[in-house]
Amino acid sequence: MTAGCFCPFWEGTLDTQNITHNFDTGQPSIKQLPSGTVLMDRYLIQEVIGVGGMGSVYRARDQHFKNVVKLVAVKEMINQAPDPLVRKTIVQNFEREANILVTLSHPSIPKIFDFFSYDERSYLVLEYVHGKDIEAMLAETQGFFPEDRVIGWAIELCDVLSYLHNHKPEPIIFRDMKPSNVMVNLQNQIVLVDFGIAKVFKTGQKGTMIGTEGYSPPEQYRGEATPQADIYALGATLHHILTRKDPRLEAPFSFSERPIRSINPSVTPELEAVIMTSLQYNPQDRFPTIEAFKEALISAAKKTGALSRLVLNSAPLATDQSIKPVWTFDCEDEIRGTPAADGGMVFVGSYDNNLYAVNAVDGTFQWKYPTEGGVVTRPVIADGVAIFGSEDKRLHAISTRTGKMLWSFQTDGPVRSSPVVADGHVFFGSDDGYLYAVNLISNRLVWRFDAAAPIRSTPAVQDGFIYFGTDSGEFICSDFRGQAKWRFKAKRNIVSSPVVSQGAVFFTSLDSTFYALDAKSGWVIWRFRLGKGSVSSPCRVENLVIAGAADGYIYALDAANSKEIWRFKTDHQVISSPAVFRDCIYCGSADGAIYCIEYKTGRMRWKFVTGGAITGSALVHNEMIYFGSTDHVFYALLP
Repeated sequence: MTAGCFCPFWEGTLDTQNITHNFDTGQPSIKQLPSGTVLMDRYLIQEVIGVGGMGSVYRARDQHFKNVVKLVAVKEMINQAPDPLVRKTIVQNFEREANILVTLSHPSIPKIFDFFSYDERSYLVLEYVHGKDIEAMLAETQGFFPEDRVIGWAIELCDVLSYLHNHKPEPIIFRDMKPSNVMVNLQNQIVLVDFGIAKVFKTGQKGTMIGTEGYSPPEQYRGEATPQADIYALGATLHHILTRKDPRLEAPFSFSERPIRSINPSVTPELEAVIMTSLQYNPQDRFPTIEAFKEALISAAKKTGALSRLVLNSAPLATDQSIKPVWTFDCEDEIRGTPAADGGMVFVGSYDNNLYAVNAVDGTFQWKYPTEGGVVTRPVIADGVAIFGSEDKRLHAISTRTGKMLWSFQTDGPVRSSPVVADGHVFFGSDDGYLYAVNLISNRLVWRFDAAAPIRSTPAVQDGFIYFGTDSGEFICSDFRGQAKWRFKAKRNIVSSPVVSQGAVFFTSLDSTFYALDAKSGWVIWRFRLGKGSVSSPCRVENLVIAGAADGYIYALDAANSKEIWRFKTDHQVISSPAVFRDCIYCGSADGAIYCIEYKTGRMRWKFVTGGAITGSALVHNEMIYFGSTDHVFYALLP
């Protein structure tokens, strides 16, 4: 826990600080909820993580999610004002924060989950942000932050302020930008917190004198809150970060007397000029919009060469509301597998025991083929034949044109390993513990390999060898005659399907490890410890290998040495496997969203939210993204 400080509002109330850590080391004057308290039969209080003038902020567990630990921040407001009018105003302000937050959807703004009153206390339940605020980071470090890093933060803050200033139906002015209200989470993303005094902006309207002295502009003292007020406060925040001089301890509006480079000579003149423009006393002398502020920052970064070194992690280029399906197709049960495409059609299996064929362009129904079990495998298409496994213990081969069965192959267990076609054979595993090789011409068994454990990993075929994992934790390399060349033992199940590239084979395991083995010998090249186990199959792109895990993160590692390049946090387990298209990966999560993430930076461009968990992988085909969800719907998106 890190200590912070209080900044009084100019009207005498106290400024509640951000929602994820302690703000004051002294004893609070109001009674806090003890650990173990359960609010609304749902939120289990774990500990106090912040203290404000009106109450505390708690870390709590949302007990509605029994099988996962979902943490939330519970912000408390205890109204002790003796004056009835003041009490009413305080409640209205607290409700206003809830009403503002519930209309916002941006990765740099915490989500609001709930709002309720209980025993003369009001509560906001918010997204729990793992990280630290910049004021705490300043207190914990010595020396100056690198200019590149500060410019990156500044551009991200411009993006989130732009989102607020362009909010519909009315713009929102944050009114309290300062280092303690800017979080840096574990993904190195900016998160803006504490919307307690944010205000819907209406031209010509004046309000109360509210904000934080030192960061707020002169007009805010007069009760005026315009977009230029946020521009000034952002400039004051950047001045504080770059100089380590707290403006609350200086004379108001005296930034011109403290040029940045006179305190921190490493700052370039170009960046100093941009920040000092934002800090002009008269609003008309500042940047006209937050977008103009951002463009000036980018221009300065171009001139100094900093732009090429920046990694911008937040502020998506589009929100999930801006991405609309080209079409959707409804199945009768969950879609857990991955689709395939061929000849203008896409094929996807469902837990309603059918394989569906739909038109790839408009999603119109073509045919469905019934099996006697759920279909979770990805079909493989070979010469007009769709081959896939089912939990009815069979491998099915059907005509892609008519949907009629051509042949089938019986095993002794459900087939959850997707088939792979190579050199005239189809290779697949079964829960009966065998890896099968079936001749595509005769449709007869050529050989089967006894792995002594269910095989749900889809085999990878490369240079005459077959690579696959088993539920016993064994990873096996077999030749085309069905003879084992080498074996490797992980500590738990390997459901992940391997990828073989440049002499290495990559896969994940439920033992919480990402592995790279030498493809010829099976010797370990490297191991990377994940936060939790994984069934996600890696993808390889340029020098990266990327996979998800049950801890909710998508990891990007250097394929040569396992150095973590970035990690991206979703809101639930990542069972899906990433797919690459152009400069992005597309990966689903059990939170119901599919994410579009720049693979070089880990920056989210957009996400699209469905009504159920996404466990299968996306298919990229002819500029379209196809995937299914456990909400029974098959989606086609145009990224």
